[in-house]
Amino acid sequence: MVSIRKDTPLWYLFRAPVYLYHWHLGWLFGHRCLLLTHFGRRTGLRRETVLEVVEYREAGPEVVVVNGFGPKCDWVLNIEARPGEEITLGSRRFSASHRFLDEGEAVKVMRDYEHRNRFITPIVHLGLSWILGWQYRGSDADRRRLVNQLPLIAFRPV
Repeated sequence: MVSIRKDTPLWYLFRAPVYLYHWHLGWLFGHRCLLLTHFGRRTGLRRETVLEVVEYREAGPEVVVVNGFGPKCDWVLNIEARPGEEITLGSRRFSASHRFLDEGEAVKVMRDYEHRNRFITPIVHLGLSWILGWQYRGSDADRRRLVNQLPLIAFRPV
């Protein structure tokens, strides 16, 4: 599993979209990314993370993201310890609740995501292989292994 140390160029690159949301330019991302605002489980300080949306469900609405850094990354631990997160999706902001998708639903979401993005599938597979630390080829067996290693989380308005 990939780990990105703070204060490295790659860390700053991944943090850059947060500033676009601060400058009220979140609408540029549409439904492709969201800004998750949560609170530190130990410090109580406000934290922000930009996440890619792998599925947007109009009803609700509900947005599904992949936790690209595993179940023990800070933002996941924070929302489990201190629910009450806030989502900014495009130019819309709302208080949200979250749920973890079960394996069957998560595999279907990933299959649909790859199908919708089939023209960039080789890039998606390469990126997932880098994050996961093993060769991801997009089979159903790979998807099951993926969703057990990287949980999918859905957010919807409270």
